[in-house]
Amino acid sequence: MSQINIVIFGIGNVGSTLITQITDFNKKTTNRKLNIFCIANSKLALFKDNVTSGWSSNFETAAQPYTLDDIYAFAKTIKEQNDNEHTQEQEFVAVDVTASATFANNYIDLVEHGFHIVTANKVANTLSYDFYKKLRASLTLNKKKFGYETNVGAGLPIIETIKNLYESGEEIHKIRGVFSGSLSYLFNNFSKEDKDFSDILLEADALGLTEPDAREDLSGKDVARKLLILSREIGLGKEFGDVKIQSLVPKELNGKTTLSQFRESVKTLDTIFTESKSKLSKHEVLRHVGELNVKTQELEVKLVQESKFTALGQTQGADAVFEIYTASYGDQPLVIQGAGAGKAVTARGVLSDIIKITQSLN
Repeated sequence: MSQINIVIFGIGNVGSTLITQITDFNKKTTNRKLNIFCIANSKLALFKDNVTSGWSSNFETAAQPYTLDDIYAFAKTIKEQNDNEHTQEQEFVAVDVTASATFANNYIDLVEHGFHIVTANKVANTLSYDFYKKLRASLTLNKKKFGYETNVGAGLPIIETIKNLYESGEEIHKIRGVFSGSLSYLFNNFSKEDKDFSDILLEADALGLTEPDAREDLSGKDVARKLLILSREIGLGKEFGDVKIQSLVPKELNGKTTLSQFRESVKTLDTIFTESKSKLSKHEVLRHVGELNVKTQELEVKLVQESKFTALGQTQGADAVFEIYTASYGDQPLVIQGAGAGKAVTARGVLSDIIKITQSLN
């Protein structure tokens, strides 16, 4: 049985939760230990065989500036030490739980240096389709695995389900859903409560559901990235620019204004969404959806009037929900629903991807 050695890039909310979950996992299992040998942020890394729950204080005192070459060298030392002792086969996994827009550019180099990749970061799967293909070619050439289930739906098995349907030859007609936990919370509450949209936005911010700059959520770009990822899973070579996005940020509050200016003027949103709400029938709610029409190959992100009696219309809290329409399921879609955001479910999804890799190797 292989020894799994892990480097974790990103020690924020998800990264720190993941370290705790791995530590707890190791306490509960006897036949498959996961060894965290390095944890790193964008500037510093802690090199320590078997990082455990006391990592935070160790990081503060012992972390040092690093390059990827330093990590490769430390991994090589671990492998050589175990080879000399004739112990288990060594496998290495690089975990990306950063919010970096550029770290994905290192994936191919990591793969070429013997690392499997697990990521919660959507960037690698939404860069150019050319990069998308090059990464997968490198993974195949180097016989490495790539886990990214949390790219869509946090801990929900949406990517795996769509991949399995597609690879089994199922004819997928349409994928439609509430992709964003934060936008789900906003419109679930706005549709049923007599509150200003701006007040609900502040509630979501206080709960940590939105990005520090809520315009990132309201722009629809994050949902567009998730929709693009799913389209590529079923063989469509689409680019981000192919996604039609309805931004919910009015032009006067877009990126040309500062965050403080946006927050000072957030009440502007109330008039816009109150008008949208006034157009609803008594059996309708507002929902922010992503939709992929496979036949027309159209990808669209938009705010819609949805019947209260559909799966999308019945979502609660910050749940995400996905409808998958296929030839076999007919008019009744396959529905996957659950928590669409949160550090605990995302970290658990990342850990699940790590476990899948270990199982595939043994």
